[in-house]
Amino acid sequence: MEYTGELAGLATAVCWTATAMSFQFATRRIGSVSVNLIRLVFAFLFYVAYTKIFMGQWLPFDAPVRAWVYLSISGVIGFVLGDFFLFKSYEFISSKISMLIMTMAPPTAAVVGWFMMGETFSMMNVLGMMLVIVGVSLVILKKDVENGIKKSRYSLKGILLAFGGAIGQGVGAVFSKVGMGDYDPFASSQIRVISGIIGFAILITLMKRWGGVVRGVKDRKASKALVVGSFFGPFLGVSLGMIAFKLTSVGIASTLMATVPVFILLPSHLIFKEKLMLNEIIGAFISVAGIVVFFI
Repeated sequence: MEYTGELAGLATAVCWTATAMSFQFATRRIGSVSVNLIRLVFAFLFYVAYTKIFMGQWLPFDAPVRAWVYLSISGVIGFVLGDFFLFKSYEFISSKISMLIMTMAPPTAAVVGWFMMGETFSMMNVLGMMLVIVGVSLVILKKDVENGIKKSRYSLKGILLAFGGAIGQGVGAVFSKVGMGDYDPFASSQIRVISGIIGFAILITLMKRWGGVVRGVKDRKASKALVVGSFFGPFLGVSLGMIAFKLTSVGIASTLMATVPVFILLPSHLIFKEKLMLNEIIGAFISVAGIVVFFI
């Protein structure tokens, strides 16, 4: 089918919009660490069903060693580090703002790809990155006046955490592309999820937070949101993203997947009753335009 990769990239953005809002809700109920592990376990179960039905095996045992190595590294960087920071940011700022900052992930991936794989980096790339920075800055630097004192509208801690998430996902995307090669995108994502589960299990053990995970599983409202978010995020969303990377250029795929800040504006207003600020709308469109220019 023509434009399958492009459609997969656009569908990824829709999935990530749904998962961002689901995980924002769950994170504010049970905490980011619990959400990260539980949603990966749910995603793993989805992958097990997929690989058994379509590949005749429970786990991707037929994946080459190179795929296991690079995809596992991608899982640790993207899921454990990147998503830990991203989900932690939901405790301080809305998913709407976090997703806007995440538009820094594709430029980060391109810069890392330039260093690791010798991919080209032109003046258009620089211009696109500048536009992304302008769009993000237009939002996060906005100040409100309270009692005659200017105060930042958004939490600095939340903003920095979201930037950490963008860097983690950008670097993780490069390792994903290198590791996947011609291998099945869903099975490739399953390897990333496995390494993510192991990474978070070690992290939670060191932090002594298993009690919080147990309480999170028992929270019915959070669990429902996690099931929805896990299906649309680390299962369907990530896999569609891998398909997009496989069937079209990294640039086109990254551009389409970076439209989340635009998609999330209306749902965040309707579901979470968040005000649609003019600077947020303009910033989202400028950032997405920057991604488009970046990958021309």
